[in-house]
Amino acid sequence: MPLTLGRDITPLGHPLREPTNKSPHILVIGGGVTGLVSAWVLLDRGYRVTIVSKAWVSEQDRLTSQIAGALWEYPPAVCGQHTDAISLAHSKRWCMTAYHIWDGIASIPELSQESGVRILPSDFFFPEIVEKDPRQYSKMAEIMASGVRGFYKGADIIDERGVDPAYGAVDAYELMAPIIDTDKAMVWLTDLVEKKGANLVTETIDKDLVDIEDSLLERFGADVIVNCTGLQSFTLAGDETVYPIRGGLIRVINDGVDFPKVNAALTITADAAHSSNEIVFLVPRNDNILLIGGITEPREWTLDLTLDSPIIKRMRERCEKFLPGLKNARLDPDYPLAQGLRPFRGRNVRVERELRRTGSKIVHSYGHGGAGWSLSFGCAQDVSMLVDEALAGIPAKPMEDRFFNRGGKGAN
Repeated sequence: MPLTLGRDITPLGHPLREPTNKSPHILVIGGGVTGLVSAWVLLDRGYRVTIVSKAWVSEQDRLTSQIAGALWEYPPAVCGQHTDAISLAHSKRWCMTAYHIWDGIASIPELSQESGVRILPSDFFFPEIVEKDPRQYSKMAEIMASGVRGFYKGADIIDERGVDPAYGAVDAYELMAPIIDTDKAMVWLTDLVEKKGANLVTETIDKDLVDIEDSLLERFGADVIVNCTGLQSFTLAGDETVYPIRGGLIRVINDGVDFPKVNAALTITADAAHSSNEIVFLVPRNDNILLIGGITEPREWTLDLTLDSPIIKRMRERCEKFLPGLKNARLDPDYPLAQGLRPFRGRNVRVERELRRTGSKIVHSYGHGGAGWSLSFGCAQDVSMLVDEALAGIPAKPMEDRFFNRGGKGAN
């Protein structure tokens, strides 16, 4: 049974189930969206939680979760790197759990304003009729059956959104999707888990968790460790398949003065364009900022892009050809270019217990790539199930062998 807002978790500043001094204590490592949402779910199930992170939400030195485009997407996502069949099957379930919870948060006006979560039209454009591309047609059919709101297919969306017909888009569909102001949402999530009782510790952990598991459990008085460290899982999980895909987003003023205000996300995905070099990603971040993207640069570890970098200039030119009004756009003077490293791994998302050490109390959740916000609550639900298993002494299973009775008994 999918995790549900109200029944299983609450956005109120107290845990849904109060812990006792005998409740298990969970050590979550990682202060991004994956770690915070995992902590939220565990806190509302009555666990005691400590979160350890080397850094927290900040406007000076933004976390990867803040830099993300944070448009909810049905997988595979815009950047087109989600290829592992097992991970993809799980991700289709995880994303729908997250969809309904973000939708619930956005449906309460005060909560939407506080959290930065809104539901807006999200439009996807295609260089050929969707029905003529078997992969895209199959994905569209899954989306239509998934339970998303407001699905509509029609080429009239192209004219309605002001897309230049010369760009080559001939078909489109639309759905209502969560779009998240990540700066605001990360502040809200951090504050929420603190109010629910999480203890936040600033510390850098830089060793393989298998090697220091016993000492960490003893030092923090914890019963289970949850690893949500993204790229750092290369070291902490001993996973040499972890790698970054560098991304960049130009931020422009979206107030309707220089071009018609964009009130919907407009996207051409890598799998639709059959090329990661042809992505169009336009997302209204909040009432005043439009994000222009995107790019994918696998295994680029440095953050040295500028507005004059050739790949960024090509990205902007591509989006201006797609939506001509953007040629007049003014840059955000305070924060014109966002760049970050999407945390990928060879077999995509991993939500799984540690398999290298028999009886280990480590649970992993990493490798979300550019879909951390889209998969957040679905992955967190599975994390909580794996925590239950670890506490019960049930032997660990690899992801491909795991099937859940989606309930969960909680901590008390």
